Parts: sequence; structure tokens; C-alpha cells
Amino acid sequence: MGSSDFSTADYSYDDVSAGESDPEMKHFTIDRDRQYILPVLREALAVNPKLKIIASPWSPPGWMKTSGSMIGGTLLPSSFAPLARYFVRFVQSYEAAGVPIFAVTPQNEPRNIPSDYPGMGMTAEEQTVFIREHLGPAFRDAHLKAKIMAFDHNWDLIDFPEKILSDPKAAELSAGTATHCYGGSPDAQTKLHDHFPAKGIWLTECSGGEWQKGNLLVAQANLIIETTRNWGQSVVLWNLALDQNHGPHLGGCTNCRGVVTIDHSKSPTTVTPTVDFTALAHASNFVAPGALRIDSIASEESPLKHVAFRNSDGSIVLLALNPSESAIIFSIAWQSQYATYTLQPGAVVTFHWPPKSRTRH
Repeated sequence: MGSSDFSTADYSYDDVSAGESDPEMKHFTIDRDRQYILPVLREALAVNPKLKIIASPWSPPGWMKTSGSMIGGTLLPSSFAPLARYFVRFVQSYEAAGVPIFAVTPQNEPRNIPSDYPGMGMTAEEQTVFIREHLGPAFRDAHLKAKIMAFDHNWDLIDFPEKILSDPKAAELSAGTATHCYGGSPDAQTKLHDHFPAKGIWLTECSGGEWQKGNLLVAQANLIIETTRNWGQSVVLWNLALDQNHGPHLGGCTNCRGVVTIDHSKSPTTVTPTVDFTALAHASNFVAPGALRIDSIASEESPLKHVAFRNSDGSIVLLALNPSESAIIFSIAWQSQYATYTLQPGAVVTFHWPPKSRTRH
């Protein structure tokens, strides 16, 4: 929602002159998104209407904050209600433009206040009040279907959503929790699920980059497996597309990797899927929206990593990863069906059982 660290410029949907404010959203507009972002999203939805769009602000408009800028600061007490109106107008405007919003998060990485790109600090107590008294009621009064996901930050800060979901009213207005992968481990999601089993958990951001060493397919496939084994309902890799220079770049990460790389240094421009694309395809090409994870059990001595799903049509999907340096021969047993497979070192395989059909992979 507005600019991030990978935008070409700082902007929000309600920018006004220095010293001015707009609590009634008289200057609100998504026109800047009409040139590129909305057309691309509409094209993507035309290809796959089941795509779910999650929206998150790196920063509200600067006039809402103590810093008076998109960079730094916290939310002014007087801006809680205007920010809720800002979210309502955004969801309504995007839906009117043909892009329905599945969910929003109140603030991207609320415990991180970057110095060189848009961001904002927000405590668990502030976010509880914002959801309970402003954002949730505003969505309800506007009859919006978009979900509210709390938190939107790292696994090692899981006490943040614990505090929000412990507030009965805020919990009632929250669908659950959004997480990031940059600190801690996925088992924090299981801890959260055990405390609030009726609430969903979505991994909404994890970026790969040049800092990763070794077999990157193992790392990214393992992220998918461990996130979903720990109650994650999504795995979103950030960014979707970056150029050959890891850009556009406004601040922050200078060596992040996109799901695809768009190289415009030569003609014609090339679009190259990265290892992230491959890892995601192992799951997303077979696991349909609405699938349920089903338990899969292997020998404790086996290094094999795995996760299984049942699609709504009854088909079964098993994703298996060999993170070791030796080939693994393993057997699969499902009801009265059996198969044996040899998985090479550092390799990933997806098995798919169509409804009432033979195993294939």
C-alpha cells in the first residue's frame, strides 16, 4: 500500500503539502497505481482468478506520523481513526478497480523502523487498540470482506501477536497472524496455533538473496515444507520480480532475489525464473487453494523432509526433499497404495495422486 523499499519513489495514497493533513481523506487517490500495479494485478487475476491479494503499508502518509515523513516515526494518537479510513478507502478503491483484497495487515514489520526507506514503529499495544477500536469497526461498518491479519513480522517476535489475540475484541476482529521468516524458526507458528487454534497463520514475506550459500533449492523447499508443517496457510516470497541489479531499489536490501529476474540490460529483455520459482512451483502447481495439510510420518532416522496435502477434489500431494549429500531410497504408503522412489542429494520431488487413480509424479 504505497511505496516500499523496492519502489521507484516515496509515496502514499494521501500525500499533502508539508504542514498539512487530510483526516477526512479528501485527497485520497490510488491513481499512481493505475499505470503499472493495477493492470498487472488484473492480468494475473485473469490467468488465475483464485489468487489472493494481501495488502500491507510500509508506512502510512507522513502527516499521520510523529516523523512527519514516510520514513521513521510512529503513529500519532490523532491518526488512528484517519488511518482506519485510509484502509477502507484503499480496499474500496482497489475493488472498484477490479482487484479484490483478500486481507490487509496494519503495518509491515512493526518492530523495524528503517532509516532509508518507508517504515513505522508500532507496538503490540498500539496495534491492539488500532484493530479493536478503529480498523476492525471501520471494516465492519463499511461491510468489507477483507480479512485483518495482525503482526506481519518475524517468528522470533511471536509474543507480539500473542498479546493482540489475547484481547477478546481485537481477536474477534482479526483473522489471525501474518509472519516473516527473517528471525526465529517456523515452530513459533505452532506455539501460536496451540494458543489460538481458531486463528489462521500466513507467512506473508520471505526473501532470498546473495547472502544464501549452498543448495538454494534445498533452502527454499525446506521453507515451504517447514512453514506449512507448522500451520502456515501461505508461503509468499518477496519480491515477485526484480531486475538484474536487484532493483528497483529505494533503500534496505541491495542483494535480494526475485522469484523471476527481469534483465533489461540487453534487447530483447529476458525474464528468467529463479530457484524461488522452482521451489514454489513444486507446491503451487499441485496444491490447490483450499487444500488441507494431512499428516505425513517418516522414520526419525531419515533426513527426508516432507509435507502432504489433500485437495478439495480428493487428490493427494506429497512434497519430499532430500537435504542430505547422499541419495535416499524411500517407500510411500497411502491406504492400499505403495511406491518406492530414489531421491538424489539436494533434490525435491512432488508426488500427486489424482482422485481414485494411480500414483504419478
